[in-house]
Amino acid sequence: MIYRLLADAVLLLHLGFIVFALLGGLLVCRRRGWLWWHLPAAAWAMAIELSGGICPLTPLENRLRALGGAAGYPGGFVEHYLLALIYPEALTRALQLVLAGLVLAVNLAVYGYVIRRWRRGQPPGG
Repeated sequence: MIYRLLADAVLLLHLGFIVFALLGGLLVCRRRGWLWWHLPAAAWAMAIELSGGICPLTPLENRLRALGGAAGYPGGFVEHYLLALIYPEALTRALQLVLAGLVLAVNLAVYGYVIRRWRRGQPPGG
C-alpha cells in the first residue's frame, strides 16, 4: 500500500513539474524570484524532450509500483486520469520534438511579456 501511495505521489510530482515547466513563467509575472526556479525547469523539460530521454521520475515511479506488486497502472483515480497525459501511448520522437517546441514557444511568449512589463517599469504583479 505504501509503495502505491509513493508511486502516486511521484506521478503527481511529475505532473506538477510538467505544468510548472510549461506555464511557470506566468508566476514570474507575479514575482521575479520564480525566474530562478522556472528557467532551469523549462530548460530541463526541453532537454529531456530534445534528447529523446526520459525523466528520472518515470523509472522511480515504475520501481515503486513494482515494489508495491503492481504490474501496470490499472485502477485508481490518479492512474486513470493522469497517466495518459504524462505517458501518452503514441509518444514518438516527432511528438517529443513538438512538445519541446511547445515548451519553448509558450515560455518565449510569457517571457517576452514579462520583459516588456519590466522595461516599462511595471512591478511584478502590478
